[in-house]
Amino acid sequence: MTASLSGHMSALTRRRLFWPVTILIVLLLANLLFTPDFFKIEIRGGHLYGSLIDIVRFGAPLIMVALGMTLVIATRGIDLSVGSIVAICGALACLWISGQDDQNSVAGVLTAVGLALGLALVLGLWNGFLVAGVGMQPIIATLILMVAGRGLAQLITDGQIITINSTPYKLIGGGYWLTVPFSILLALGAVALAVALTRRTALGMLIESVGGNAEASRLAGIGSRRIIVMVYVFCAFCAGIAGLMISSNVSSADGNNAGLWIELDAILAVVIGGTSLAGGRFSIGGTVVGALLIQALSTTIYTVGVPPETTLLFKALVVTVVCLIQSPAFRAKVFQRRRRPSARAAAREKTKVEVAP
Repeated sequence: MTASLSGHMSALTRRRLFWPVTILIVLLLANLLFTPDFFKIEIRGGHLYGSLIDIVRFGAPLIMVALGMTLVIATRGIDLSVGSIVAICGALACLWISGQDDQNSVAGVLTAVGLALGLALVLGLWNGFLVAGVGMQPIIATLILMVAGRGLAQLITDGQIITINSTPYKLIGGGYWLTVPFSILLALGAVALAVALTRRTALGMLIESVGGNAEASRLAGIGSRRIIVMVYVFCAFCAGIAGLMISSNVSSADGNNAGLWIELDAILAVVIGGTSLAGGRFSIGGTVVGALLIQALSTTIYTVGVPPETTLLFKALVVTVVCLIQSPAFRAKVFQRRRRPSARAAAREKTKVEVAP
């Protein structure tokens, strides 16, 4: 009975999502010590409110960026330019809306969104061209746009913060629809679409095969270059939507700070979710859990009252612990060390029995 239970627990802990979900639950429960009504969700003015709703709402942009990053990493790539794309798309959309006579015009907002996302597709195509067409290392190819893109965002805003007052645009990141924050619905829709395309069609298998061995995939007749270009375009598109969410939520565009370092949080969310940086198999569900874990950690930091000057250090320490606990090699070493004394003791007992008269 005990052995069977131990076997079931061991099999459960080896599941990809066990440790991320467990740590996410622990973080959420820790908030109860400081905020007794942390899990309370209520309706105010026809809208859902609560700390859990806020975690998902503020985590929606990170979910979007991490979603695109998951497919890029699955092809053994990386995209460091997503933060700059976030800033560029938010800046372009706000610039267009600010130039309209009627900022509440739905047609004007739709045009701004279309221009921003269209530019995101072009930027993703540029990254894909450098990686798949030119053969440049992904980290270098996307580093180019990471640096140049931030400058482009500041060029669009002329180094200033563009503020707008547009109710239709506010809906994207700060509005509600059917009592639920619209940004959450956008993120859920994007995740559902990605799951449908990668798990209900052969696309997911093709992405994993390219990440496992791009040359072997090419020799097998798979268009490896097209797949790589496609994932970079998709990643940029997701970053563009995240940029619209962020700028919409604050009704302004800051080319210098918008999306700053979000690429690192996205990579971290993907890794925590169980996707290997070596490429191959990926987990969209794991990425979503990883993104929520990071946002929950940020919320916990503010709830606990960690001093602002030590926030990043505290976050880094917690993330390090999370990654170590999630690592099978680390857990194996820890458990083996704990078992060694008992094994030695058993060996001594056996020796005593053998030499006994």
